[in-house]
Amino acid sequence: MLETLKDITAPLALCRAALSAPLRADTQFARHSRAWAATYCETLSQLIGWHKTYTGTDKPLIDELVLVLCGEYLNQLAGGIIMSQTEIARPADMSFADDSLFYEALATPAIKTLRREGNTPTRRQKIAALLKPRPLAEADCGLDETHTLIRDQFRKFSQMRIAPKAHQWHRRDQLIPLAIIEEMGALGVFGLTMPEAYGGTDLGKQAMCVVSEELSRGYIGVGSLGTRTDIAAELILQNGTQAQKQNLLPAIARGTLIPTAVFTEPDIGSDLAHLTTRAEKVAGGYRIYGAKTWITHASRADIMTLLVRTDPTQSDHNGLSMLLAEKPRGIEADPFPAEGMTGSEIAVLGYRGMREYALAFDGFFVPQTALLGGVEGQGFRQLMKTFESARIQTAARAIGVAQAACDAAFTYAKERQQFAQDIYDFDRVGGKIVMMVAEILGLRRLTYHAAQLKESGTRCDLQAGMAKLLAARVAWATADNAVQIHGGNGFALDYPISRILCDARILSIFEGAAEIQADVISRRLLETQQ
Repeated sequence: MLETLKDITAPLALCRAALSAPLRADTQFARHSRAWAATYCETLSQLIGWHKTYTGTDKPLIDELVLVLCGEYLNQLAGGIIMSQTEIARPADMSFADDSLFYEALATPAIKTLRREGNTPTRRQKIAALLKPRPLAEADCGLDETHTLIRDQFRKFSQMRIAPKAHQWHRRDQLIPLAIIEEMGALGVFGLTMPEAYGGTDLGKQAMCVVSEELSRGYIGVGSLGTRTDIAAELILQNGTQAQKQNLLPAIARGTLIPTAVFTEPDIGSDLAHLTTRAEKVAGGYRIYGAKTWITHASRADIMTLLVRTDPTQSDHNGLSMLLAEKPRGIEADPFPAEGMTGSEIAVLGYRGMREYALAFDGFFVPQTALLGGVEGQGFRQLMKTFESARIQTAARAIGVAQAACDAAFTYAKERQQFAQDIYDFDRVGGKIVMMVAEILGLRRLTYHAAQLKESGTRCDLQAGMAKLLAARVAWATADNAVQIHGGNGFALDYPISRILCDARILSIFEGAAEIQADVISRRLLETQQ
């Protein structure tokens, strides 16, 4: 079976080419169906390319997992991809003017063999037996020695300092303790991708991935602390004045200056180009008026990357500017002590630990020196340049959540007995866990590939978008199946899997909802043929 893998690279490339052909009828469903199909093709291509060179001691297990994922995803490409619980993307929905190229690619002997023999009950049972006596580990998916050491360091930190308290923080809706943030700062979390000249370690996006993954495996709130830092740092590094870089980046890298992203408005989510919060020019700076919502960690943050309209004559993205707006840090008794700014907490199902807020600005003052880059009208363009990194980091967070759910299901299934045996030994239980492990394996490779492209300076909005799109679905499916494996206990608030399920649900909404993400991917696919 393994020899068939080398023979599907070319057919996958043909599938990918077919997905970039002009649409017969330009409907959203057709475009999004193609986006999902292309994401599957890219995932399998990256997984097979990595597998060719993999020589780890667990290679027999990895061989079987690769065959399972190839068999499953190829069958879905041919028969229907699960976009959501009620939406299946079938080839007939992809609006091909001529679908022969797509169907012929999926009918090659190697692909037919993998579709028939790759993901079978027998193979899943074999993998489940290989997994059961060992800790549920994962392959490196292309990590070098440095990244492996970083992963191991943060895995220990997460296991010791985060995971034991995560459920308590969630149940009590507590902010992540400042002591944890200070420890993360000391470990270099907030300066991972910053140059050494500004107090960072300049370890790159792949290091950001493994750190985000391991922290999120303990608790997504902790893993997400780095997202705001990474967005703020990229904005300043790419667009800031020298004074802004020198004054802000070292404190952000240390973790003593906590940033938050302030973009979304009550009536403006993904359509940021048309936001309405305005900055009126006054002596020495700006007065801010308007409302923002879904602002994470807003009370405790010391600085806001604040997207506002500085030119009221422009109704599109050309009138937007980015402000690096510092504010006093709030406390429980007085969450928003700044003059001209108020806020209220939004109660949420999951993704707690930093809290979500609705903000109102009524004359909040921001000095002229806070204008990012010192030039108005560039805010939207400045923000767009950060989206690749944000989506890669979000995919890494999703991997961590999925892995946490898989860990919980694996442990529970081996401990829970019914009918005089571990429930793990029932093939539909063990099979669920096998599919979790296989999908996480493919997703991890896809995400690391996007990170490697970003580090090399290669445009990777397509690959970053694919990683984020697939990651959100895998995290949710893994968490949902893990709850099912727990049975009634999975519905009990005392069990951590209930929190992991709630945390997983947000991943297909923020940093580009799944529908928006699919739209971005499909437009890039069609762009490559123009």
